[in-house]
Amino acid sequence: MIEARKRRGQNMSNGAATRVRRSREKILAAAEQAFLHNGFLGANMDRISEHAGVSKQTVYAHFQSKEALFLEVIAAMTGGAAHDIGEDVEDRLDDRPVGDYLATVAIDQLRVVMTPRLMQLRRMVIGESERFPALGRALYENGPKVSIRRVGRALAHYIALGQIRPCDPDRAAQQFNWLVMGAPTNAAMLLGDSGIPSRAELQAHALEAVRIFLAAYAMPGFTGDRAAPGAT
Repeated sequence: MIEARKRRGQNMSNGAATRVRRSREKILAAAEQAFLHNGFLGANMDRISEHAGVSKQTVYAHFQSKEALFLEVIAAMTGGAAHDIGEDVEDRLDDRPVGDYLATVAIDQLRVVMTPRLMQLRRMVIGESERFPALGRALYENGPKVSIRRVGRALAHYIALGQIRPCDPDRAAQQFNWLVMGAPTNAAMLLGDSGIPSRAELQAHALEAVRIFLAAYAMPGFTGDRAAPGAT
């Protein structure tokens, strides 16, 4: 009897936790759309609660203020992008050619980041930088900084393998990151969604960025060449 009561209590607790989690996810999804389309000032908490299908009191029970909700949306979006790229876990580094590794990283990063959703996020963060100066730092630390740290760790590995010449791996990783991301991001930021290159264009750009990087950093006699994904 006691065990049965414990199980019922646990099931009720699990069910309540699930409802709280789902409610929070609905609020974040509704808030993301509101902030991306209307900015911080234009987003309305009544509309957010309506679109989430919860009461306004429920929104404030999860997030104490509009500012707290805004910051949580930014954190969720940048963290989700890092997860999609695989930057929230450490790579398994082996003896595959450095060109293979870098091309995979570059193509995956461009595929995830160069989307209307994340470009809207970047524009919004820039637009709200005066009101929320910590936003730019949060975006950098959850985005480029994570990418740079990941590639820096890999470059240190490839230096040890003799595929990359001795250098500061973190500095080289920073140069690689902006070689990959600079031009496509700049076009999307200034030209809007129409400036986002096609998937084929992004892949070609990624492979060219790797080629240029290796021309500067590969050990003499090692090219690290690779074929485009799907090529025979």
